[in-house]
Amino acid sequence: MSGKPTHESDTSPVADDAAQDETPDEPQDETAQAQQESQAPTSDGPGNSASAPDAAEQPEEVSASDAADQPEKPDATGKPGQAGKPGAKGTSRRAMFTGAGLGAALAGLAGVAGGRAWEASRHPEDAILTTYPFRGDHQAGITTPAQDNMFTAAFDVSTTDVEDLKTLLSEWAVAAEQMTAGELIGGQPSSNKQLPPKDTGEAWGYKPNGLTITFGVGKGLFVDADGKDRFGLAAKMPAILKEGMPSFAGDQLHAAQSDGDLLVQACSNDAQVCVHAIRNLTRIAFGTATLRWSQVGYGRTSSTSVDQETPRNLFGFKDGTNNIKAEDSADQLNKHLWVQKGDDAAAEWMTGGTYYVARRIRMLAEIWDRLRLIEQEQTMGRDKRYGAPLSIANPTKASEEFTAVDYKAKDDKGETLVPADAHIAVVSPEQNQGRRMLRRGYNYTDGSDSLGQLQTGLFFIAFVRDPRTNFYPILDRMTKSDALQEYLKHEASALFAIPPGIKEGDTMVAASLFS
Repeated sequence: MSGKPTHESDTSPVADDAAQDETPDEPQDETAQAQQESQAPTSDGPGNSASAPDAAEQPEEVSASDAADQPEKPDATGKPGQAGKPGAKGTSRRAMFTGAGLGAALAGLAGVAGGRAWEASRHPEDAILTTYPFRGDHQAGITTPAQDNMFTAAFDVSTTDVEDLKTLLSEWAVAAEQMTAGELIGGQPSSNKQLPPKDTGEAWGYKPNGLTITFGVGKGLFVDADGKDRFGLAAKMPAILKEGMPSFAGDQLHAAQSDGDLLVQACSNDAQVCVHAIRNLTRIAFGTATLRWSQVGYGRTSSTSVDQETPRNLFGFKDGTNNIKAEDSADQLNKHLWVQKGDDAAAEWMTGGTYYVARRIRMLAEIWDRLRLIEQEQTMGRDKRYGAPLSIANPTKASEEFTAVDYKAKDDKGETLVPADAHIAVVSPEQNQGRRMLRRGYNYTDGSDSLGQLQTGLFFIAFVRDPRTNFYPILDRMTKSDALQEYLKHEASALFAIPPGIKEGDTMVAASLFS
């Protein structure tokens, strides 16, 4: 991020808003031009299958053996100024959230700083200079094209004063808007060297790198463990938070590494930019909220735009083929993703928002790696090389990944090609009354355990209009009948309400909750 912000004063438009109660200015287009010239070095869930034309547009997967025969296909960039698009620049064999705190998370990010999706690596200038609007009808970091790195943190609010809470949410809005624009927090560094700097500085000179910061609120912000109203907000608590996430078969959850009062998700194309965001928001929260858990993620496990190739999970399979995409119709997004007016009479403030569900799922890599290829493919229901469903007997190209699954297809022996307990047969929309979710998860690796086994897996994230219909039933089926469960261990869980976007004139995060 640049040491020369768009606004030369020590306050951002949000800060001026809070003081003068005026509508803030639009972030200036010249942000990227104001960046310093130096650039620091950077070290199948539910959804609709793509249509045939869309599938044909998907880039072919290039293996080592045929790389010389296929040209590279660059990633398309979004149109400037659009929400969720870049700115002008551009079964039970055998930690969610690292409970060791911010320091451990920072160490983890150092190890994945070089991880980048293929799109970013082939167009590093676009990935570095990209910015996304901080304000809008919906928060960024949801339908935004999934970035390469994620750092998520949950906080417990320690204050009992609602005014202190509002101050924190206002200061977070100021800092987040500055950081996502590629600016230093507080503008230019203070000339008084006897004071602590307003910005910790590890992103000084870095470009925006497509940073998005998404905020959420948990049940604990409304009521305490005894159900007592904390800040006069209990009557506005969504029913979904009040009910909480149910338990599922095989859960081995750690309470201290689950849920929380406030959520912050930072995603970008540079791991250190993510560190900078969470570190500074944690610093700002001192005395008002404490870090509960945090999780580093790398190597996105889903694509949220048709311009992105389907990534692979740590079992080596393409993941999230049928994900909701930003380009889906407004009707589809409203049906499955965005909360609608009338969904919850007590929580109309959530209209335009969504719900965040997360599961930290350890993947038992050492066991999986010893399976025969045919066993791996039958467990997933897909060909490992091309990602095509097993109902295609002999796939030959990557575009076949998007071919609709034929669950009745049989081989010459009369056996079903896609096993009934294969992962895709259990979780696909057509097997779950058409229910969809927007997946936005990431891989994680937290070193190894005392037995020398990798502590690695999937930090599963989904955004849904209502998890009671679009997530819980599907996860229930998965934990009870999915062959993949034998190689997974669910260690932590989280549920948060994601308020609608920060509008022009709003001076704080979750302004609709307090209005």
